[in-house]
Amino acid sequence: MLLIKCPYCGERAEVEFANGGEAHIARPADPMALNDEQWAQYLYMRDNPKGLIAERWRHAHGCGRFFNALRDTRTDRFVMTYEMGQPRPDITPEQAAEAAR
Repeated sequence: MLLIKCPYCGERAEVEFANGGEAHIARPADPMALNDEQWAQYLYMRDNPKGLIAERWRHAHGCGRFFNALRDTRTDRFVMTYEMGQPRPDITPEQAAEAAR
């Protein structure tokens, strides 16, 4: 079982959480002003790196709050979690590997 650390509640089982997609992306101020191509670009075109990615997560079956997480897509390990509104931590792949141990 994968454990995810909610920054508000602590470690919980993965079944309590829902992925909210890529974190720190610019959301359109006026979605109704976008044409179909722009809307599709916003909805579907995301980074899919091999390695660290910043994602939004929701503790759906807990506190219900959103938070951000750095996850390594190669190992599916959560390197760290942090509260919404905080900037993405500046962490190197070496630091991430050490933190995930």
